Amino acid sequence: MTQPTLATLWQHLPLELRYSLRASVARGLQALKVPEPLTLSQWSAKHFYLSAESSQKTQRWRAYGYQIGIMDCMSNDDIEEVDFQKSARLGYTKCLLAMMGYTAQHRRRNQAVWQPTDDDSDDFCKTEVEPMLRDVRAMRDVFPLAMAKSKNNTLQQKKFLGSVLKLRGGKAAGNFRRLTIAVAILDELDGFDWEIEKAGDPWTLAHKRLEGATFPKLICGTTPRIKGLSHIENRMQAATVRMQYHTNCPHCKVEHPLAWGGKKHKHGFKWEAQDPEGTVKHHCPHCLEGYTQADYLRVADAGAWVSECGQWRLEHEATNPDKPTSWWTTADGTPCLPPRHVGLYGWTAISPQITWGSIVREFLDARVAFKNGMRGPLKAFVNETLGETWEDEVEKAEAHVLQRRAEKFPVLTVPAGGLVVCAGVDVQDNRFEVILWAFGRGEEMWAVGYIVIDANPSDERDWHKLWQVLQTPLQHENGPLISIAGAGVDTGGHFTHQAYSFVHSYANRSHMRLIALKGSSKQGDPIKGKGAYQDINHAGRIVKRGVKLWMVGTDTAKDLFFGRLKVTQSGPGFVHFSADLPLEFFKGLTAEVRVLARTATGDIYRWVNPKKQRNEPLDGTVYAIFISHVLDLHRKTEREWRMLEAQVEPNLFEQAAKFDQAAKKTHPEDTIDLTTLTVDAIETIAATAQQTGANTTFEPQKPAIATQPRRPAAPFAPSPFAPEGWSSRL
Repeated sequence: MTQPTLATLWQHLPLELRYSLRASVARGLQALKVPEPLTLSQWSAKHFYLSAESSQKTQRWRAYGYQIGIMDCMSNDDIEEVDFQKSARLGYTKCLLAMMGYTAQHRRRNQAVWQPTDDDSDDFCKTEVEPMLRDVRAMRDVFPLAMAKSKNNTLQQKKFLGSVLKLRGGKAAGNFRRLTIAVAILDELDGFDWEIEKAGDPWTLAHKRLEGATFPKLICGTTPRIKGLSHIENRMQAATVRMQYHTNCPHCKVEHPLAWGGKKHKHGFKWEAQDPEGTVKHHCPHCLEGYTQADYLRVADAGAWVSECGQWRLEHEATNPDKPTSWWTTADGTPCLPPRHVGLYGWTAISPQITWGSIVREFLDARVAFKNGMRGPLKAFVNETLGETWEDEVEKAEAHVLQRRAEKFPVLTVPAGGLVVCAGVDVQDNRFEVILWAFGRGEEMWAVGYIVIDANPSDERDWHKLWQVLQTPLQHENGPLISIAGAGVDTGGHFTHQAYSFVHSYANRSHMRLIALKGSSKQGDPIKGKGAYQDINHAGRIVKRGVKLWMVGTDTAKDLFFGRLKVTQSGPGFVHFSADLPLEFFKGLTAEVRVLARTATGDIYRWVNPKKQRNEPLDGTVYAIFISHVLDLHRKTEREWRMLEAQVEPNLFEQAAKFDQAAKKTHPEDTIDLTTLTVDAIETIAATAQQTGANTTFEPQKPAIATQPRRPAAPFAPSPFAPEGWSSRL
């Protein structure tokens, strides 16, 4: 009898049993299955779906040309950080949702998403994340609990097979702790506080959660807000490359990004006044020919992301919408690896979802509102449509205005009213910058020196160069030499240990006060903050409490200094500048502006550097003002000021020297130390001369300045560079 084959036995099995066996075998082999490698744009084309709760219409996802590059930057393991400075209506949130699904289903990696607040996070979960998990069928393989109530399916956590998604608000530093993840996403980054509960900025706290990951990924995206206080602005500045989406001009075929332009530019968006919405065109920056949105849309999907420097390109092929592909090249088309940190910028005009006519209408309406005193619509246009930071009206000083009021006294010479010289030392990677200020009665100030010392702060010998500069006396206008009374050395940069060692080694080598300091921008901190002793490693050994570190209330000092710049007449509080100081000094002194910042405790004013200019002269000035407070110049009495004036008054020295020579002949014990000459000492000399009958024509005189009436406080006149009321805390 013939033995039945497996095929024969299979055919005789009931149909239901055959289906059951097939399913069981398939489930058993799932562990051996290797998923097809897909980029995020390919995975999205295959699996992603637009949900009704967060989309204008429900349908399968089809990426626009510019979105392919955004998504593939997110999923590329060679790129560690991706930043996207964007306007509204570019589909960025959908790209994020797709990335979350892709990371959980395709990559099986732990991830966390932060929103600015807990309420924002909960709303994002309800309206975006949960509909995506429900409607994207591929997610059912890793998240069967999509519609179930479970401790693994909450507003703060979604636990998948093989990974977990954490959803957090960004107000509390605790929300950034105790997370082990491979992908960190910060959405609406500019909505986060500038500093999270004094623990640090949000992107640094999020990035710390990636330590140890094989393929770490940090994604930050937002519509920007205030210039100088924008997280994404800082992130874009730090990016290896900054890229925009380029398309070819329909006329000259040269590629370029869409740009708003403006009245001062011949390229960008232009229209006819009688019909702006119907006549708007974009004019090419190369041939200056205009083309319509319809012309743009015919070539939009064939564009490429191009870096500002032109050396990096992210090309893509979108002819097959089910499997888009992208690749990185150099400027000449050679394939290359992508940079580690990519910054992308896009604005509303590149999206097919918005008409160019509606963009023009929004701008015209905003401009009318602005002329009527309402800034909101124009600010929204700049942020939400152009994707740019809004530069608000701020309190600031202008470099050229200060330079024009400079006076004709030479640098490194102290004018007649200056009595005490204070120095601020800013430490940079390749130099020391020394700012010298002389102070007089009423804290009148003279900028008397700006010295740049080329140096390597890692080399102890170069610190000695700094010491030699600080020990060099300045010429006083009245004749005597005047030494620097105190110097503050910045320790907050890359050379903290070297700065500590310098202060420890040289502090007792002269009468100059040499102080290690560090800036504190905390609102309301006093200029002269608290000091604390620091252990240092000096000469190969640990020195306990080796140097005292002082904190400087930098924002408070800047408020004080810029307030003094409003004084327009010589006298108490007035700030003088030497005409010999270079323009770089004035630019550095005015690099920062005072703006209203959003913090966890409310809106406060802060000093920021919106254009990231060199600001060492301002920092050095702050340190010099700190030294003036250490020396208590703001508290000196009339008697103490007279003593200081006596030390630089040449007539007093000449008269005392004449009497000294006569006294030596008859009463050697009456000789004096001219370096410690005071007003009282002169009066004593005169009295002694009368008693002894010394043969001298010396007639004691008090300094002329002491017998003259005090100068009245200078009236506050309107300032050309700072509006009245700038320092209010309203």
